[in-house]
Amino acid sequence: MTLHGLLKERFPHLRAGEYFDFARHTSIGCGGTAAVWAAPGSGEELAVVLAFLREKGIPHCFLGAGANVLPRDGFFDGVVFRFTAFKELKAEGRLLRVGAGVTGGALLRFAEENCLAGAEFLTGIPMTAGGAIAMNAGVQEGHMGELVSRVFCASAGRCFPLTARECAFGEKDSIFLHEDIAVLGAELMLKESFPEEIARRRCYFRTKRRALPKGRSMGCVFVNLEGESAGALIERCGLKGLRFGGARVSEIHANFILNEGGTSADVSALIGLVKERVREETGILLREEVRRLP
Repeated sequence: MTLHGLLKERFPHLRAGEYFDFARHTSIGCGGTAAVWAAPGSGEELAVVLAFLREKGIPHCFLGAGANVLPRDGFFDGVVFRFTAFKELKAEGRLLRVGAGVTGGALLRFAEENCLAGAEFLTGIPMTAGGAIAMNAGVQEGHMGELVSRVFCASAGRCFPLTARECAFGEKDSIFLHEDIAVLGAELMLKESFPEEIARRRCYFRTKRRALPKGRSMGCVFVNLEGESAGALIERCGLKGLRFGGARVSEIHANFILNEGGTSADVSALIGLVKERVREETGILLREEVRRLP
């Protein structure tokens, strides 16, 4: 029996399908195929499915917008979980409740309509709320973890909340990148403001992002250092335009790697080359902010 057949036999109401193409569903545009994708309709359903996969020793991964991830080439004999059913958006005073599958654009429009400010720095970042929380997405002016009051989670056999402190947010980091915990949604604490001011701030961040490289990429590859951007360090080492196979370091922003018809192996090899060259020339070992899948 196929993995898809096994899942459908055990969970007949689970929304799932065969053969998930990573290249079609990630911004870098490369990677192999997963045996099964699944989109649970509730946290409770996800929790029981995760418990079943653990019992059977079946691997899995969680995927949001697929913008800051690098999937591997080849076949992944496991399950990719999507969060398309988690679309809650609700405001109660300054508290905004958001489902994991809500896009960044939808979140920001809703916040502006409800005169809630503080999340404008997310403007233009390709994201879902769940992925942004898991990876603590953000820019110099702010990060997702700074907005979080509580996160609603699922793991094998249970659903539970975590406080912001328990999420262990760090620079492009959180507990969700180190433990098998899925983000279902969150409560964000924002502040009251005027729609005109929120719109002005969103315009500012939208304009800043227009200067970023176009093409298939994962966004920034490396975490910035304290006091210096990773892109500036890579540029200082003369690595703009460095190529491996179908992957190239952008000449516009050295912290971007562009996929120009290459494979995940090409991108991964180029990441390794950049890290090694920077380490050799400066003694600094860059830390990746992209997540490897699966």
